[in-house]
Amino acid sequence: MTSTHRAMTLRLPEDQCELLEMVAAVDGVSMTEAIRTAIAEHIESRRADSSFQRRLSEHSAHVRHHLAALKAG
Repeated sequence: MTSTHRAMTLRLPEDQCELLEMVAAVDGVSMTEAIRTAIAEHIESRRADSSFQRRLSEHSAHVRHHLAALKAG
């Protein structure tokens, strides 16, 4: 299975960047890998958050409503 990647630019406050560098160094990973791990953990926490899931359902319904309106002309 091949994976594709998209390049992104991430701007961090200097102090947060320094802390991230330290965490990555102690964990023995690149800063990129540390960021990927943090993002994956954040996504998983949202999946487990019932309040987020409710808002996601509401947002999806809102989008479907507007898509239907666009299709109807």
